[in-house]
Amino acid sequence: MSGAQILAFVNSEAGTADDACEALDKSGAFQVERVAPSELAGRIRRAVESGAQRVLVAGGDGSIATAADELRGKGCELAILPGGTLNHLAQDPGLPSDLDEAARVAAGTTTRTIDVGEVNGRVFLNTSSVGVYVTYVRTRERLERRFGYWLASAAAGFRILFRLRTFRVTLEVNGEEREYITPLVFVGVGERELRLPSLGARVAGGRAGLHVMVVQSRTAGRILALTFAAAARGVRAASRTPAMQSFVVDHVRIEPKKKVLAWNIAVDGEIVRVAPPLEYRLVHGALKVVVGGANHTEIPR
Repeated sequence: MSGAQILAFVNSEAGTADDACEALDKSGAFQVERVAPSELAGRIRRAVESGAQRVLVAGGDGSIATAADELRGKGCELAILPGGTLNHLAQDPGLPSDLDEAARVAAGTTTRTIDVGEVNGRVFLNTSSVGVYVTYVRTRERLERRFGYWLASAAAGFRILFRLRTFRVTLEVNGEEREYITPLVFVGVGERELRLPSLGARVAGGRAGLHVMVVQSRTAGRILALTFAAAARGVRAASRTPAMQSFVVDHVRIEPKKKVLAWNIAVDGEIVRVAPPLEYRLVHGALKVVVGGANHTEIPR
């Protein structure tokens, strides 16, 4: 991309912030600013209002999702410098993990238009979940500093045995409305895997849409076993069991059985509070992302 330097916003709290700034400075194609996560949305908004054609965000999935929320439906392109733990969005279009190489890609000319998901107007790019998985994530994060990731994950997994609350899921499949009462739902943008180590990655050649995975079993032990099965063998294998139904749709509605003012849900790995009912929908072609030219066809502008 020629002309003026590209605005690059680096999450100042990311562990890779110094390395990201160094890679961007070496490229010479970027005007680099360190930005606190709470200020990122405002800075991107002002850049778009000032006529920016492309902005780069260096950070993890949370930072990228914030940028996507500001850029969806606008002409401004999003370039990504992966700086988080999982970097699902960077993996999906095959962006390099090496920061120097990623900076070169971010200054290039090849883009790809992607779908995004929305839940009550909030954008997500990878996955969202409702139910006992949120308890799992919150417990794991609280214990991880003391016991490490794997022990904390195990402890969090067993805690869901004692906190099963069900809710109602309504969706339309092939013109037929279906309703489920469940303690756990996963919603992914595009067909998704739950298998480690590719947790949250798109299924190669998978279908477009919202991939909704509804756990039908309400037995605590069965849900824990299903969680481990999905982690070990992938959602395709798990979804063939009677305990899970899997659909690819454009819209799904989730609501609690009892009235509550707000609900904790997981969105791209972060826990957020949202007022029910939850209305999930797919937004086709909402975001233009800069990608490497070797494996992707450039989209005409």
